[in-house]
Amino acid sequence: RTKLEGIRALGADVRLTADYDEAERAAKDDGERSGSVFISPYSHPKVIAGAGTVGLEIHEDCPDVGVVVVPVGGGGLISGIAIALESTRASVVGIEAAASCPFTQSLNAGRIVPIDVAPTIADGLAGNLDPDSMTFDIVRRLVARIDVVSEPEIRSALRGLVHEEHLIAEGAAAVGIAGARGQRSTTSGGLPQKIVVILSGANIDDDTLRTII
Repeated sequence: RTKLEGIRALGADVRLTADYDEAERAAKDDGERSGSVFISPYSHPKVIAGAGTVGLEIHEDCPDVGVVVVPVGGGGLISGIAIALESTRASVVGIEAAASCPFTQSLNAGRIVPIDVAPTIADGLAGNLDPDSMTFDIVRRLVARIDVVSEPEIRSALRGLVHEEHLIAEGAAAVGIAGARGQRSTTSGGLPQKIVVILSGANIDDDTLRTII
């Protein structure tokens, strides 16, 4: 609801569909019919370049970072960050929700494959990859690995952000925190590495957040 209200407040014409995959198809069809320009939220060079500025900021603020943990949906954010940090010593690790992990399954298959998407609190990451997505090859080439976290782990991470850090995030962002908990033992030369976690959004409904807390 929070996301829909925010979109409407900006003056957009909201047309509801069953899920992300149907929405993407409908947007492409509408673009072809009306002559409008379809811009993918992840598979577009300028979208990826924009996401890359996050990687540049991380390098400027923390040049000795060892691991950067990034929530993964369509792969635009992690692709940009991985490109920006390619010449550094930082490893980029992606985190997917177990309910929707197209990269994990596609990387295992060696090509983009369709997946069954289950309900998830990380709705901002849910959905299949466009079969022609440019992010797949970038992730395969530059990302150290993709880890998967469960729904209980995501909810626990959301609670931890509120109680320990006094931060509100949406499920898609908490995926990164849930994944980072597994990175704590990562060392380099016997010393703990600095870990940066991307919090990629805070659009969560009040009722949902209250229930999780």
